[in-house]
Amino acid sequence: MGNLLRNAVQLKRKKLMNKLINCGIYKKNNKHLYELTLSELEKEYKIYMDTNGLMSHSEGRG
Repeated sequence: MGNLLRNAVQLKRKKLMNKLINCGIYKKNNKHLYELTLSELEKEYKIYMDTNGLMSHSEGRG
């Protein structure tokens, strides 16, 4: 179970890092994306999406 959760977190981190890189974001506060936690990556992606008036594919319109 532990490996399954760890793999799921790593996969989600990779997907978020790729999304941020595609948006032109490579670092946050002098830290490379791979140094950030999943929570930090999610926060940065949400900030980017909110700032640019966008919604991610997984979010519904409400």
